Amino acid sequence: MWLGDSRRGKFASNVMGFGRMLRRAGIPVDSHRILSAQQALAHVDIGNRLQVQAALECTLVSRQQDLEVFRQLFDAFFKDPDLAQRLLTQLLPKTKSANQQVKRSPRAQEALRPIIRNQPEPSHKEDEIRMDAAMSASDRHRLLHADFEGLNASEFLLIEQLVREIPLQIPTIASRRYRPSNLKGSQLHWGKIMRNMARHSGEMVEIDWKSPSQQPLPLLILVDTSGSMQRYARLMLSFLHQATKTCRRQVFAFGTQLTDLNAAFKLHDTDSVLADINRQIPDFGGGTKISESLLTLRTKHRHAIVANRSVVLLITDGLDTGQPNDLERELGWLKRQARHLLWLNPLLRYDGYQPLASGARILSRHVDHMLAIHNLSHLQELARSLARLLYQVR
Repeated sequence: MWLGDSRRGKFASNVMGFGRMLRRAGIPVDSHRILSAQQALAHVDIGNRLQVQAALECTLVSRQQDLEVFRQLFDAFFKDPDLAQRLLTQLLPKTKSANQQVKRSPRAQEALRPIIRNQPEPSHKEDEIRMDAAMSASDRHRLLHADFEGLNASEFLLIEQLVREIPLQIPTIASRRYRPSNLKGSQLHWGKIMRNMARHSGEMVEIDWKSPSQQPLPLLILVDTSGSMQRYARLMLSFLHQATKTCRRQVFAFGTQLTDLNAAFKLHDTDSVLADINRQIPDFGGGTKISESLLTLRTKHRHAIVANRSVVLLITDGLDTGQPNDLERELGWLKRQARHLLWLNPLLRYDGYQPLASGARILSRHVDHMLAIHNLSHLQELARSLARLLYQVR
């Protein structure tokens, strides 16, 4: 066993501390990954910084969007010469002076924030003051308009809880079933009329009516879970799970393939729903092939859409990697079947956005409306806009 082996000395503890810091930044790191990282370091030159970074990156990072956060944390963590002491307490490695701050992502900044341990528990009054200070008017305004992609881990969890409380009013339509009506309806209620006549010696005392019962419009929800949509997809799934509980809904995720999420959406707890969805989706964080997913929907899940009644919510950025002709054909079929086709697009966060990508251009030609979903303010407006649009097409 040669000098610098990761299984000896303090370097194993350093790797464990670095793994804890990655978890604070929202990167999924468990004990198995940390063990794999230590085993990988036994096969590289510990004195070579690039080899160490490559070994840790291969074993500790599994998602494309986490690579930049990992590299920022690696640079900050392994530049401090007093690493062993700081490692165990998760303190901030001071790599540069205050006037030479390195610009890092919000997730990396939060992971590098110092943790002060062994402090007495604050009283309820002190906790209330801290909460008021942490969520001042300016902070609430910033979170209301902050892009979901730029939130740090704790802000993202807060927003995820807030979106579950946003109401969504689904318009109702007349069903084929009738019910008694106190007002003049569309048909006579002969059964009730005959019963009343039997009680009054065959005389018609009053005329009873019946009207069609009302039911919410059925929803077909298609959520893009590709790499560029991961954060938006999670928040939209949280929002729609709570907001559409009272209506008939069919929910699917798509990336390179279509995944049926209806079993997961039947669970009551949203956290359990998200955990189940995470286990079900095999291509989470991968590419986007909208046409192939819609083809699967048409051939294997045609029952999911009620012809001329279902409102389709297509949640994607439109960055499709499939064939344009296939996408044109499948979107044409979906548009003919749907009562209304709405495109919920996070790229509307950019001023002057134009659907220049081939998939986005095809989508813009077939959808009825395009709505923004990139921050909490637009998500609240989405609920109002969606209800307004759906009421217009009843």
